[in-house]
Amino acid sequence: MPLDIKADIKVLVVDDSAVVRKVFTEQLSKQRGITVVGTAPDPYVARDKIVKLKPDVITLDIEMPRMDGITFLKKLMKHFPLPVIIVSSLTAKGSKIALEAVSLGALEVISKPSAAYSVGDMSIQLGEKIRAVYGAKLMPLSTPKIENKPMAAIQSKALTATTNKIIAIGASTGGTEAIKKVLTRLPANSPGIVVVQHMPAQFTTSFAARLDELCQMNVLEAKNGDTVTNGRVLIAPGNYHMVFKRSGARYYVDIKKGPLVHYQRPAVDVLFRSVARYAGANALGIILTGMGKDGAVGMLDMKKAGAMNIAQDEKSCVVFGMPKEAINIGAVDYVQDINTIANKAISIIEKG
Repeated sequence: MPLDIKADIKVLVVDDSAVVRKVFTEQLSKQRGITVVGTAPDPYVARDKIVKLKPDVITLDIEMPRMDGITFLKKLMKHFPLPVIIVSSLTAKGSKIALEAVSLGALEVISKPSAAYSVGDMSIQLGEKIRAVYGAKLMPLSTPKIENKPMAAIQSKALTATTNKIIAIGASTGGTEAIKKVLTRLPANSPGIVVVQHMPAQFTTSFAARLDELCQMNVLEAKNGDTVTNGRVLIAPGNYHMVFKRSGARYYVDIKKGPLVHYQRPAVDVLFRSVARYAGANALGIILTGMGKDGAVGMLDMKKAGAMNIAQDEKSCVVFGMPKEAINIGAVDYVQDINTIANKAISIIEKG
């Protein structure tokens, strides 16, 4: 989705690796609409360069000397909020930290290649994310709440009979928090839910585990052949497409590789198109915040197959790209604030 900007997006690269800083500077500056205005080996140097260079976007490593990326991010979002992309080695431990960074205000996460010489290979993807977060709405950082129990969810006895209904959700930039707001408001007896959120491998494991702690439903990172059933949420694993299928009365998912769709794997369109084919009018589609148009055509296929669809409204989106595209092509039945989507979804399902 092209940006209407008069000048290049100014990027500050914060990473303790000199090789990474050099490669990012060279590769990103070759891309349309992006200029790396500076680099920093640690948060202390970054702080001074932010004041001097006034970057539009920051790429931030998590593990750095003198001050870790999480501590720096907290200070940054409190005193000088800017769009931040976490670029880090997402091991199991690192992905949990990256998830914390997202809850603190980081807008995107990208996995750093294990070999320094291959960093340039992911520069195109990083460039897309930089364009995605540029100009995004930044939510003010408040004191983090201790999330040790699920929030009050909707209560509905009528849902116990909806054994053949399913909900399909797609999101990208800003989507982790949006998905959390929807799922934590749904009751334990909700129809089976399948979710695609644009994110790298490893991160989805921690994301699903965290949601499982907060939600009344059971939340899992999807595995090939997993059944889609009431009370269960399946999150597409990073770097794999998730395809919805049916065998007799049983709904299940296929997890597979395949070409990128809209530069993404997993892709929302892959999920939504399969839901249109195998669930039809038994499905409800929800498209949330994110850049680009992934999910729009798939959601239109769902609507043509008889599904009802909800899009997050512009005011509550971090980036209004994906919902806007779906709305523009006539794929959406309802446009809702993020805090009302769960209620609307249950209302639609109860009415059959």
